[in-house]
Amino acid sequence: MSSTGRAFEHNGDGIDGLCTEMVKAVLQASGLDYVIKLRNWDYGYNRALNKKNHGIFCTTYTESRAPQFKWVGPLANNLWTIFAPAGTNLQIDDLEDTRGLLYAGYRGDVMTEYLLERGYKVSEMESDDLNPKRLELGQVDLWIADQLAGPYFASQQDVEGLVPVYSFNKTELYLAMNMETPDEVIQKLNQGLETIKNNGIYEAIETKYGL
Repeated sequence: MSSTGRAFEHNGDGIDGLCTEMVKAVLQASGLDYVIKLRNWDYGYNRALNKKNHGIFCTTYTESRAPQFKWVGPLANNLWTIFAPAGTNLQIDDLEDTRGLLYAGYRGDVMTEYLLERGYKVSEMESDDLNPKRLELGQVDLWIADQLAGPYFASQQDVEGLVPVYSFNKTELYLAMNMETPDEVIQKLNQGLETIKNNGIYEAIETKYGL
């Protein structure tokens, strides 16, 4: 709980995007007060792991993460996507085709970890923000991101024309909450998700983002 005795407080008006709009709608439908802050992924992930009533989104649900959090969702489906520089003639039919090329990724990211575990070369940053620019400048050969966030991060860096050359591993994205968060809060949040699916808000947000 926060110092005011409420599970969440709200001051996240300046933060947007598909997942943020979904989470805000869920929270509003659940009747909970809240705060949303933009954090470095590693910092936010560890804070959600260690602080009651804290969460992080959108988080890919994996078997290894499952016992570490309480889960609200799925909020959206996603595809892992490999981006190449504008004007590329690279053709990829299988992930194995990229072995030997250098990826841009970021620490703690499930996609980066997936590549590293399989012996692919990844140049890691603290966040994904600068990776589109690194790809554009030729500092890396490829960038792995998700289908939803990739174009957004590129636009934030004024990077245009990146080419999605291969997509794989459809995943579900969730709001992951600290394990000490009361079950009744998780229940309210999941009920809030069902509410926005039934009243059309969920579909409207998806449509806004071209899904």
